[in-house]
This record gives sequence, structure tokens and C-alpha cells, in this order.
Amino acid sequence: MPKYYEDKEEDDRACAGVREDFKACLLQHDCVVKEGKKPSECLKEGHCKHLQVSFFECKRSMLDTRSRFRGRKGY
Repeated sequence: MPKYYEDKEEDDRACAGVREDFKACLLQHDCVVKEGKKPSECLKEGHCKHLQVSFFECKRSMLDTRSRFRGRKGY
């Protein structure tokens, strides 16, 4: 579930909730915080993979021609 904060600016882009959770997961992971690695390096190691897949699926649903009739998935 997306984490929304009161003093955060409103993000109207598609998949904003998944994007925010994905970013927060990477930046708060021990790989970045304790080991001092870049988030891209931690992503290659497989951290936060479930959110990466969810973000990819959300973005892919925007390109799906069937979504014109059904509407985008509720992410």
C-alpha cells in the first residue's frame, strides 16, 4: 500500500504510489544506509524486487491497448 504523508506534495503522475514506495524501499534499505552503496547497485543485487516488478507492471498497463476499454489498473 502507498504511504502518504501530510506535508508531501501531490504527485499526479501515473503509478505515483508504487513509485514512492519503491523509492523509499531503496533509500531505506540496509544496502544503501549501512553499506553506503548506490541505490542502482542495490537494485542490481535484487533488493526491493517485488516493488520493482509492481512498478513495471503499472507502467506496462499504461501501454496496454486493452486498457483503453477497461481503464488502468488501480495502483
